[in-house]
Amino acid sequence: MYSLFVGIDISKDSFSVAALDEKAKTVFSMNPLMNAEGFSDFLKMLSSHRKDFSTVVVALESTGPYHLNLYSFLLSKGITTIIVNPLIIANFNRLSLRKTKTDRKDAFTIARYLYLNRDSICNLTSSQVTTDLRDLARERESILKMVASMKNDIRRILQSTFPELEHRVDVLCVTMLRFLKGFPSARLINQATCREVAEGFSQRGSGRRISMPYTRIIELAKSSVATTSPSKELILPGKIETLFHLTKRADEITKMLVELCKSIRQEEFSILTSIKGIAAKTAAPFLAELGDHQKFQSYKKMLAFSGLDPTTHQAGQSAP
Repeated sequence: MYSLFVGIDISKDSFSVAALDEKAKTVFSMNPLMNAEGFSDFLKMLSSHRKDFSTVVVALESTGPYHLNLYSFLLSKGITTIIVNPLIIANFNRLSLRKTKTDRKDAFTIARYLYLNRDSICNLTSSQVTTDLRDLARERESILKMVASMKNDIRRILQSTFPELEHRVDVLCVTMLRFLKGFPSARLINQATCREVAEGFSQRGSGRRISMPYTRIIELAKSSVATTSPSKELILPGKIETLFHLTKRADEITKMLVELCKSIRQEEFSILTSIKGIAAKTAAPFLAELGDHQKFQSYKKMLAFSGLDPTTHQAGQSAP
């Protein structure tokens, strides 16, 4: 079915291409830029060797967000494209007699892997895409659990350093967290001047504004029953900085997950997000864990797998 096997190694600004024919002979290689001109040059090269794109199959490594645009472009042109886990290529290269290091040679390694697995391309397409989606979804879930844990730690520490604060404001909003990085306890607020507290409380950058004035924060600190704990005053800013980092990372992975899901599960994604109350960041993890819906023989089995099938609970003895 396929007569041209194309391997692509992707970097941030460019991608290396190597193509083999049905006899594993080199057809062409090139190194286009990762932009519209580079995509066009690559497509022209493919067209010059194969007029019928149904005979072409392309494999590229999953490289964070960098492969998504090229992957979507190739799919839009009707070219069979497989996303391969970099660990698989690394292991394949390790077992190969030809040791490769450069990007150009890496592209040939991917092309050879594709050629040697040509009889199971359909399985590769399904399994690799599903694996990448699921990996992103589970990494996101793991980070969100760490975010929740970090928020609990921050609340717990504040119960010692400034217990009155949580009852008056949302201590986890961005503005308040920034303030607490500089003033993690009632004691430190009491030691600071009004001007220093006002500057720490100023609305810098993005974040929800707080209705409570900084003067009220100072009054609360003066009457606080907080425990003096220099160690907690040191720990809290670190927890807040970690929370900022985890939140940013969760946003990055969520964006990557949604973009990948939209590109390879476009129909299912559109259907799910058309339902009121289901956002993109909810639909994408669901589809990632669900995998290929065609593997289910009926919708009932899909619902059972998803844990969405209704179950009847009845008291008393069941009928024999």
